[in-house]
Amino acid sequence: MSLALQLRDYRLTTARIYYHLPDHPAVLQTYVWQEYDMAPKFPELHRFLSFWRTTLEGRLHSVEVASVALIQPSGWRHVKTSHLLN
Repeated sequence: MSLALQLRDYRLTTARIYYHLPDHPAVLQTYVWQEYDMAPKFPELHRFLSFWRTTLEGRLHSVEVASVALIQPSGWRHVKTSHLLN
């Protein structure tokens, strides 16, 4: 499943979500969300945050997002030395 998503340009996306505790609004808590999503619009993350706002009690403070493509074109580099083993 994940390989099929990666071939359609989905990337592994991690979001650190900061939210206010419902019983103690001055205290921030973190939640880490990780899923395959399409950068830069992140529809899966937006769907999750919409669910959070409508269903959960903790008010969102901020979200940090990191995303990386796991399947990338191969690269090459010049090797300056070589060693021969007998």
